[in-house]
Amino acid sequence: MRVVEITGGSGSAGSLVLSERPDPVAGPGQIRIRVRAAGVNRPDILQRMGLYPAPAGASDILGLEVAGEVDQLGDGVTRWQVGDRVCALVGGGGYAGLAVVDARHALPVPGDMDFIQAAALPETVCTVFANVFESGALQPGETLLVHGGTSGIGVTAIQMARAAGARVIATSRGAEKAAAAARLGADLSLDATTGDMAEAIRAFGGADVVLDMVGADYAALNQTALNPFGRWVVIATQSGATAEVDLARLMMKRITLTGSTLRARPADEKARLIAAVEATVWPWIASGTVRPPVEATFPLEQASAAHLRLEAGGHVGKIVLAL
Repeated sequence: MRVVEITGGSGSAGSLVLSERPDPVAGPGQIRIRVRAAGVNRPDILQRMGLYPAPAGASDILGLEVAGEVDQLGDGVTRWQVGDRVCALVGGGGYAGLAVVDARHALPVPGDMDFIQAAALPETVCTVFANVFESGALQPGETLLVHGGTSGIGVTAIQMARAAGARVIATSRGAEKAAAAARLGADLSLDATTGDMAEAIRAFGGADVVLDMVGADYAALNQTALNPFGRWVVIATQSGATAEVDLARLMMKRITLTGSTLRARPADEKARLIAAVEATVWPWIASGTVRPPVEATFPLEQASAAHLRLEAGGHVGKIVLAL
């Protein structure tokens, strides 16, 4: 099968090259997917740079989400049949012609959705659901503040929060991105490069949940923005992992600060999360209420160009590899 491998030690996008590997075989409880599309995510860039190694037992090939057809069943698999159209959360192995995955980590492709759109869903939707709705416990009528509103995670968080009956404040860098976040449903969309975001958020009524992908640079803003009993959920630290936290303010506001990653969770926990996503989010997707935009697609052999596009930061939505 065709795969994208990391060569050399530079960690640059140019280190991604097309290669060949033996076809994997589905083991007990697994399915093999003929990959038609694979989502590109920021953790892929970190892994390429040597900063986010694959967990034990996972493929060393990049790629955390795929879509395609089931083409092989392992022993004990009963839900899926060869030919089923699925998308799946994988611990690695997405940038390849075939991917083996725990059968419990797959989801049916909704309706007539194409594989490009479907490949943009599993990692992103599971991340948002686990952090905004489970750790963050966002409720109808509350307000979500999401930083990086036009990122793959951001556009999905905006749509999912709105589908759940919450209001959304989004921050983005630049007027064009702020306008795009507003078009996607943000009730208040702020350009992070201008104006007083803290005052604008306060005037809007503050936030009950913050989905934080920025880290250090927005720590003070988050503490100011959160309402009493607010939940601050950290899922990335793009501006740095060391931040100043005013513990007295957290105490007075009764703020909960938490964080998580998805990739290293045990298989049973991922299966539970997938089932919860299918029950709650899949109806939103099937109805078209949640449909995160795909910014660009690249063929597998241009994975390096896809990474450069993501690193440049000008995208609105997801970037996907097409096989």
